[in-house]
Parts: sequence; structure tokens; C-alpha cells
Amino acid sequence: MNQEYVEKAVAHYKELLLSQIERADRMNNVERPEKKAKTVIGVLGGDGIGPIITLQAQRALEALLKDEIAAGTMEIRPIEGLTIENRLAVNKPIPDDVLAAVKECDVLLKGPTTTPSGGTMESANVAMRRELDLYANIRPVQVPEEGIDWTFFRENTEGEYTLGSKGIEIPGVLTMDFKVTTIAGTRRIARAAFEFAKKNGKTHVAIVTKSNIMKKTDGMFSAICHEVAAEYPDIQVDEYFIDIMCANLLKPALRKTFQVILLPNLYGDIITDEAAQIQGGVGTAGSANAGDRYAMFEAIHGSAPRMIARGMGNYANPESILRAAVMMLRHIGLTEKAEKLDAAITKAQEVCPITGTVEGHTCQEFGETLAAMLG
Repeated sequence: MNQEYVEKAVAHYKELLLSQIERADRMNNVERPEKKAKTVIGVLGGDGIGPIITLQAQRALEALLKDEIAAGTMEIRPIEGLTIENRLAVNKPIPDDVLAAVKECDVLLKGPTTTPSGGTMESANVAMRRELDLYANIRPVQVPEEGIDWTFFRENTEGEYTLGSKGIEIPGVLTMDFKVTTIAGTRRIARAAFEFAKKNGKTHVAIVTKSNIMKKTDGMFSAICHEVAAEYPDIQVDEYFIDIMCANLLKPALRKTFQVILLPNLYGDIITDEAAQIQGGVGTAGSANAGDRYAMFEAIHGSAPRMIARGMGNYANPESILRAAVMMLRHIGLTEKAEKLDAAITKAQEVCPITGTVEGHTCQEFGETLAAMLG
């Protein structure tokens, strides 16, 4: 019986290997998009608290961009259907009609989505990053009073995530998942991190791996990152293992020295939540997912099903998705608008504090306060 499963596993692995070789080849033949007269911002609510917080971000953008919308240079386009119910009904992480609508946009503002534990349903986030080739996950964390100004560059389409729902099982014996690292995929995230450092006056990049254990995948990630680093002689480069890096972020004297942090997919997912907690919690942090054609901006937290179950969804804090909107505005070149929104979010928290409890204001009250500041 085991031999039968082994033969099936070998055939399955061969299919996966060929698909990843093909994916690596496509990375070397990417067409750059032409600049368009109108920028379309797609807004996806998601699950749980997602539609609640995303609605307030949409209101803020409509107030902030009213002149551009009236002039026809900007469009905010809500996209319905990226819900767990719809995804389960069609057994796809992104329904076909939703994906088609997404690809008609230029940038996306996306609320959190729910991913079922177990089974074979892939994360909507993972699928979106793959379908739109959003290879750079960029997460800033700032605590000025402690000298913290970090920007994380997490590879977004490879590692343990690209084949996370395509592992092998021999019933009653074992299961195996796969980790994928390509030269092209590593080179482009490394280039993005070092270019960001160069353009923003950063002098230090920390590469994070577990290359002493994952010798093939993390070993190659390390080697390629150092190869790219050699082209930026003015930037200091250090490498840390992921476990010690998690500890280093908790050392006040050492953590002030970090600026740009470059790391593979899974490690980036974990450590950026730690970093957001240092900033004030995952509810305060937004993130960018950028590729050569599309970009998606989102909160880094989940859909908070327990909060919804307690009937507390209206008290959800929208700061994370609003900070993501700030990043989106910077990405499309509206720097002054981004700064205005950033400042207004901070001010709104002072005059209309939202705490996630009944002692604070509701998400809608916060959104109304913010929109009035921007109008």
C-alpha cells in the first residue's frame, strides 16, 4: 500500500517541480505596464471585521481624493464577493469573477480574509499574491520615541507558501510540505530592498534566514542577497538567523540599529507581527504587496471572528487599513495626500479614541471624524 502512495507522491512532486521551473522562467520575462491616464483603486472588504474597517478607509479616500475623482484621473471601485462563503461555494481561494474585476484595477485596498484551518482551501492572500505576482511585501514599523524606524521586505510568493496546499500525505505514516526558493524570485526581492535603502538614505540592511538548517533554500536566499548587496557598497549588510533576530528586536539598544530587514516569506510573516506588537499592536500596522504591474495594500491582522461573534465588530479599529491606504497613496505618487491622511489618522485617534471595546468610540464614529478632517 505504501508503495502505491510513494509512486503517486513521486508523480505529484514531478508535476510541482515542472510548474515551479515554469514559474521561475516567467519571472525573467515580465512586461512593464504603460502609465495610464486614470488610476483605478479596487476596494475589497473581505471577511469578519474587514468590510467594517474597509468602509471607513473608502470614505476617507473619497473625501481626500474628491477633486481627482471629479476630474476623472482617479476611480475608487468597490469589488464584492471576496468572502469565505463565496470562496467555499466555488472551492476557489478567489472566485473567477472577483479575480477578473481585480485585474481591471491598478492598486487594491483589501480587508482581512478568513482562511479555513486544514483542508485544501488556499489562503486568498496567498492566491492574490501569486495571481498578481505581488512579490514584495513591505511593512514599515515606527516607534519614534524609541528610535525605531524599520522597513521589512518580505519575499511574498515563494518559500513555504507557494505550495502550502499541495503537500504529500501517506495515510497513517507521514505528511510532507514543500519550500521553494528561486534565483529570480530572490534576486528581485533583494533588489527591491536595496533600492529602497539607497533611495531613502538607509545605510544598513539585515538579511534574515535559517541557512544553517535550511541549507538549500535559505542557503541560496542568503547567497543571492549577498550577491545583490555587493552592488551597493555604501550599505552595510549583516545576516542574522530568524530566531536570534526575533530576540534582537526586543533588545532596546540593538534594535535601534536596524533599518531595512530582508527575509523569506514565512519568517517575514512571523517577525512583522512581532514588530507590529512593539509598535502598538497588529491593529496599528498596514502593509504593501507590490509587483511590477499591480500592488495591494492591506491590514496585517486577521478578520477577528471572535470579535464578530461577541457582537463587537462595530468597535474594530480601522487604523491598520488606513495606514495601508497611506502606503497606497505614496505608491501611486500622491505624497502630499498620503501625509495629510497620515496626520489626520493620528489626530482622529486623539479626539475620537477607538479601543476595540465599548469604552471607546465605534469604527463608524472614528470614520466620520476622519472624513470631516479630510473634507
